[in-house]
Amino acid sequence: MESKFESNGTAVTEFILLGLVETAGLQPVIFVIFFFAYLLTVGGNLSILAAVLVEPKLHTPMYFFLGNLSMLDVGCISVTVPSMLGRLLSHRRTIAYGACLTQLFFFHQLAGVDCFLLTAMAYDRFLAICRPLTYSTRMNHTVQRILVATSWACAFSNALTHTVAISTLNFCGPNVINHFYCDLPQLFQLSCSSTQLNELLLFGLGVLMAGAPVILIVTSYIHVAAAVLRIRSSEGRKKAFSTCGSHLTVVGIFYGTGVFSYMRLGSVEASDKDKGIGILNTVISPMLNPLIYSLRNPDVQGALRRVLTGKRDMV
Repeated sequence: MESKFESNGTAVTEFILLGLVETAGLQPVIFVIFFFAYLLTVGGNLSILAAVLVEPKLHTPMYFFLGNLSMLDVGCISVTVPSMLGRLLSHRRTIAYGACLTQLFFFHQLAGVDCFLLTAMAYDRFLAICRPLTYSTRMNHTVQRILVATSWACAFSNALTHTVAISTLNFCGPNVINHFYCDLPQLFQLSCSSTQLNELLLFGLGVLMAGAPVILIVTSYIHVAAAVLRIRSSEGRKKAFSTCGSHLTVVGIFYGTGVFSYMRLGSVEASDKDKGIGILNTVISPMLNPLIYSLRNPDVQGALRRVLTGKRDMV
């Protein structure tokens, strides 16, 4: 690949992704593990989506958002894992500069939608439990579509801003990324120019993209908890908490890994830990979500059973 020349020297036109392991003997093992993890994640999330689409019981706002979340999970893992598997097969660890920025853009686009969609799901639970009389009008089909469209628009603005900002940096020295996909912290470490503005941008947009949703989610669940505790029936309380428990588990995993990934900038020693966090964020979390949402939900379990066996309920 030809190098481009700029006034400050030779610009990097490709990066080397070290991947998860550098030991050649372990690479086939990594390939098999992540290949099956990818198949399991895609299969599990598409099964959830199919269940939501074909099962009339699941034609509610909560499952509408869950179906969208399942599509996002397929997208998130597809942005990172197939390209990693391709590099393991070809024994080529390089990724073009443009492909690296493209991967970064789509990763932040999908993760950003995740942030807002999880917030919409918390708002849905708040309305369902705290405002049951007006729930059907406040969370009608139009509102659901507006919430999803707004999530995509806000995430697009965030992803585009970061991608344009990173494209203004100069990369003229080391081009080795100790990770299995391209992301902002690792690229900041390789830049020849100052990344102070980019880091401030990451922090500022991070507060808007993650901080504001977390506040809304916590506020929603404070009201939900107060309302549930006022329910006299223990069965009613159990049912209300079970519908929220799965969502809170997913929120905890998603935001927990996100905070560790982006709030520790500039730490070269943390690169190996970043790989583990990256696996949690891009592989484990999307793989666990179908299990988390179906484990204690008989409606989802029944719908999945009918989708997988092709059987329908007898009327």
